Amino acid sequence: MRENYALNIQTQAVYPAWVRDSLAGLVRQIETWAAQQASAVVLAERSYADELPFGQSERTVILENKYQPAQAEASKFAPQPLPQPGQELRLLYSGTISELNGVFEALELARQLRIIWSQTQLTIIGFCQQPELLRRLREAIAASGDGVVLIGGDTLVPHEQIVDAIRQSHLGLLPYRPHASTWRCRPTKLFEYLAHGLPVLIPPNPLWAELVNQHQAGAVIDFSKLTASTVTDTMYTMAGHRFYPNGIPTEVFWDTEAQKLNQVIDSIW
Repeated sequence: MRENYALNIQTQAVYPAWVRDSLAGLVRQIETWAAQQASAVVLAERSYADELPFGQSERTVILENKYQPAQAEASKFAPQPLPQPGQELRLLYSGTISELNGVFEALELARQLRIIWSQTQLTIIGFCQQPELLRRLREAIAASGDGVVLIGGDTLVPHEQIVDAIRQSHLGLLPYRPHASTWRCRPTKLFEYLAHGLPVLIPPNPLWAELVNQHQAGAVIDFSKLTASTVTDTMYTMAGHRFYPNGIPTEVFWDTEAQKLNQVIDSIW
């Protein structure tokens, strides 16, 4: 189970309101039937074990969406320092482009930052499934002037290109809005950013903050309440901080999950 699909259908307003409950109920029936037939139930998030009616089975295995680098990447990971105020600061928003994932909050943060850090650049790279939202985003980027680049948008972006963008950035943004379908999950790009030693800015989500604070990988900021003072205080504190003092955290890589997956396969055969 890569997603709690029924919950997504009910809460993310992608489908018309009149069909959401029926469609979510049908999806849940199919999932429950499939889980009853399965030799193992593999969940991509720990929270799904509590959310799904079949999540507490003795056949349940949690395999989180951790980072699997390409073979050529292995020797290139290293913590990345933040530049000092006055130098170029490259921000990154990657992955699915949506309001729920906070793309407009990323734009607002970049706007606020340019007031105190004139060399701030923001790269938005990923795919947007909603044409109307993409139109609004392009208008907002055009109105913001120089300093924002959109890569992808209406086309899929190869993962290698996203990895290149991570390596060229100084700060990864995860400006997700609090939402029932995502707030108890740890997004894949959080693992990606930490795997590359990229400092991150995250919302006040306790689950994410636990991982980020453990490795001194970034800072927490309320993207819904961005002010000049909060942005200034947060960024100047981060500019003098040493991130990842103990190196890249091994727990963000897929290796441990691969071992669990092999055990599941061995138990079936």
